[in-house]
Amino acid sequence: MLPTMRGRPSLPVLGQPQPERADAARNRQKIIDATARIIAERGAAAGLSLDEVARMAGVGVGTVYRRFGDRNGLVLALMDEQERRFQTEFFSGPPPLGPGAPPGERIAAFLGALVDRVLAQQELFLLLEKGGKPWYGGPYRVHHIHLATLVGQARPDVDAAYLADALLAPVNAVLIGYQREARGMSVAQIKAGLAALAAAAVRA
Repeated sequence: MLPTMRGRPSLPVLGQPQPERADAARNRQKIIDATARIIAERGAAAGLSLDEVARMAGVGVGTVYRRFGDRNGLVLALMDEQERRFQTEFFSGPPPLGPGAPPGERIAAFLGALVDRVLAQQELFLLLEKGGKPWYGGPYRVHHIHLATLVGQARPDVDAAYLADALLAPVNAVLIGYQREARGMSVAQIKAGLAALAAAAVRA
């Protein structure tokens, strides 16, 4: 069971910092910087090789694997700062994204803000999604628990966990990219569609 804080679950935050030696911290930052440079130069389509990251960072590939586990772990570390800000906004920021608005309004605001979140780091989201291993741990779990809680408040008679997954499913970098490029949809249209979907899901 998750520990509680002020009456609600204390949810996991992406990239929770761990105590580390100064040399380990330097290596970690070199690896992250090298990863950011490779993605900035080539984009997500070229993929990301941990061997190449290690060479550019000047560390052994074993160091990369020990610190980050796999490519997804490395990408998630790059996404850390923006994800922390996003979580702060929907947990304690102003309504309707933060507390104080009706559940239905908060759900629509959350989905719209998540679209912005994906677009802000679309290249990194594409790396995760195209690797065949979406971010079902870490931040996805936080988003899902938050959304399921709001759905449960609006519709206590439904399976809130399932509906939360269903509402999160369209908010992915591949689909959003297709909607914008192939269908010519604007960001505003995508957000409006998600708001309509959310309204239908929580309508009694």
